[in-house]
Amino acid sequence: IPGISLISPPPHHDIYSIEDLAQLIFDLKNVNPKARISVKLVAESGVGTIAAGVAKAKADLIVISGAEGGTGASPASSMRYAGISPEIGLSETQQTLVLNGLRGQVRLQTDGQIKTGRDIISMALLGAEEFGFGTTVLIVLGCVMMRKCHTNACPVGVATQDPVLRNHFRGHYKYVVNYFRFLAEEVREYLAEMGFMRLEDIVGRTDLIELKPTEKETKVGQLDFSRLLHKVEGNAAIHHVCGQKHEISHVKDVEIIASATEALEHGKEVSLEYAIANTDRSVGAMLSGAVATRYGNEGLPEQTINVKFKGSAGQSFGAFLAHGICFKLEGEANDYLGKGLSGGLISVRPPVRSNFDAEKNTIAGNTLLYGATSGEVYINGWAGERFAVRNSGAIAVVEGVGDHCCEYMTGGRVVVLGETGRNFAAGMSGGVAYVWDKDHTFDYFCNMEMVELSLLENSTSRKELHELVRQHYLYTGSTLARTMLDDWNHYVDEFIQVTPIEYKRVLAEEQMRKLQQKIADVQRDY
Repeated sequence: IPGISLISPPPHHDIYSIEDLAQLIFDLKNVNPKARISVKLVAESGVGTIAAGVAKAKADLIVISGAEGGTGASPASSMRYAGISPEIGLSETQQTLVLNGLRGQVRLQTDGQIKTGRDIISMALLGAEEFGFGTTVLIVLGCVMMRKCHTNACPVGVATQDPVLRNHFRGHYKYVVNYFRFLAEEVREYLAEMGFMRLEDIVGRTDLIELKPTEKETKVGQLDFSRLLHKVEGNAAIHHVCGQKHEISHVKDVEIIASATEALEHGKEVSLEYAIANTDRSVGAMLSGAVATRYGNEGLPEQTINVKFKGSAGQSFGAFLAHGICFKLEGEANDYLGKGLSGGLISVRPPVRSNFDAEKNTIAGNTLLYGATSGEVYINGWAGERFAVRNSGAIAVVEGVGDHCCEYMTGGRVVVLGETGRNFAAGMSGGVAYVWDKDHTFDYFCNMEMVELSLLENSTSRKELHELVRQHYLYTGSTLARTMLDDWNHYVDEFIQVTPIEYKRVLAEEQMRKLQQKIADVQRDY
């Protein structure tokens, strides 16, 4: 939202282990099976072990990023102290992957001040198949390294939105084309001199590297490159030879897509029902990808594809769910429900014959609605930690949450009809949250650094909350929601509204502009 500062980039709170990364890769591969999934790692001691885990998590491409790179927007501390030379990280990664028989199924890319054909040849000999260029290309386009990228004051118009400064830009795509053409020619010349026809033939061939003779008494002469240039012996592949096996050909979405052909092709409403188990992961992701491929971000009309599930859903249920898809789950859900929600609707409720109080029990896991952009989620029960982290536009109603709810939230609406954990609204810069504070303890759990609390004295807020609770009852049959609606005037006074301070200021300024515009229109007509 213009006028509101952001914590950029916020931490990736959906990844705390290699298993979490594997789940994210699986999600992405489901929503777009044609995509190559790339994981970027900083060159540092021990990066080989991490890269082995990333390869086992089924990444298609691993990027080893060296310390020397970085744009002018990079913090000075990162430029000076983060990471090590790409050669060291690349060598360790190559050796570790070959040693574990993993090198053949991934591609290795490296970056960090790569400028010349000689740099490319050197990196290829150490194990890289692809090469990233950043700073050099910017300089070709006219960058003078003023390091003002983040200030919107780039004097040569490369990194600015200021129209006056952008007029100073003199770059042209032909300059970049020429640079890469000469770069490729230099690489060809080196390969010819070495006696090879293809770059692939020298990938990982550290035995071809010759050290420049130096006197042993000198400082340079005492350096030992044996570990850096070590070539792992054996029959394992030393470059990419085959793709990863992502195992997405038999996921539940394949069956759903086949049954929803009429909806996908002709927009006709369909209703489906399936049993679901916790081994069914990323349900809805591939279906959403099929919708997005045909209809883009707008998706289908409301509730075109209606799917009811019974059982225990696995991780990432409804991930990236597109507009026009409605998922109803009767049972329970694992972590990452509604991750990247993109306009779809998800409702979760306990089994009809359950005899426990839904509002007192956990029904969904951690990190729900992570990075959601639009859509609705209604949960008849508690959710775990990190609910609606980085939510930027989705609506959610839940009956209790763990720690860190609404962290880094930038938009949307969240209603909590129950208790919350610690650190609520940390880094929250947009959107609004409504919390039922029946025990008057919420201010103890809320992080007040960027938000302010208030009662619902505004009629607009009261109407909005009432409608959200009504929708919650409509989709889940929540007993708690029904109780609140029956005595609304009593319960609404127990709610606390959480509003980011900057967000409130921007909204007030926008309302003032509209009012001034209306006054100006009236005066003009008069």
